[in-house]
Amino acid sequence: MKKNSGLKETLTLRKETFPALSSGFLLIALFLLNTGCAVDDTQTVVNFTTLTMQDEFDTDGAPDSSIWGYDIGTGMNGWGNQELQYYTDRPENVTVNNGVLIITARKEDFQGSGYTSARLITQGKFSQTYGRFEARIRVPYGQGMWPAFWMLGVPDSPGEIWPSLGEIDIMEMRGQNPTTLIGSVHGPGYSAGNAISKEYVFQNDRMDTGFHVYGIEWGPDYVNHYVDDVLYNQITPEDLPEGSEWVFDNDFYILINLAVGGNFVGSPNSETVFPQSMLVDYVRVYEYNGLN
Repeated sequence: MKKNSGLKETLTLRKETFPALSSGFLLIALFLLNTGCAVDDTQTVVNFTTLTMQDEFDTDGAPDSSIWGYDIGTGMNGWGNQELQYYTDRPENVTVNNGVLIITARKEDFQGSGYTSARLITQGKFSQTYGRFEARIRVPYGQGMWPAFWMLGVPDSPGEIWPSLGEIDIMEMRGQNPTTLIGSVHGPGYSAGNAISKEYVFQNDRMDTGFHVYGIEWGPDYVNHYVDDVLYNQITPEDLPEGSEWVFDNDFYILINLAVGGNFVGSPNSETVFPQSMLVDYVRVYEYNGLN
């Protein structure tokens, strides 16, 4: 989830350009057009198959406390982004029902904020270096809605802070642009508006009208972003600004949240619907198997 994020370039691919990847395929190389970052103009897809964490959200009620904790409140400066919501762990904002995690943003006066929502984190409960991280999600829509499925590096020391600990945005979108998926990485020298980002624009489809699988496949020298098994971006150390450090070789934990407002999306307007929910069918993490 970007901090004052910007986009450096855009890549639009039709989903039908490449066939969906079955789990039996180990390597598929795809040529990119006008990426401006791939050194050899090829990408590698690796399917990892050994589960290390999964939540299918099969038990109604509060999310599994052995996996998920919460960020509560408004953070510093609206979580660094001028966001408008107050994050809670109330069932009105986060619950599991009928096999789906439901994060609901509400327009209400609460603890000095005009909106409430929820942000789930696995910090201190689950983290991993490398592998495949994916979730099946249906997002909300409308001006000012900002859903995200992302990861932050685990600090090596109490003094280590963002962006030096690294950030991988697996899925985020602006609610006012429901056909546009954004995947990014942030680190020292390439954070906020200078993040390394790519857009995937859905053709004849939208992110808010159905579920899609958003994920990364991550190894020692690459982060692959994909949607519904279509690879649309690969980031490697060669893509970083000159002199910048690759900070994606340590444990990362998962965050899932629905923000309201902020520098990235702007404030809700009179046409923004409340309450509105982000639905998560499952979250799955697979072990890195060393193939690349």
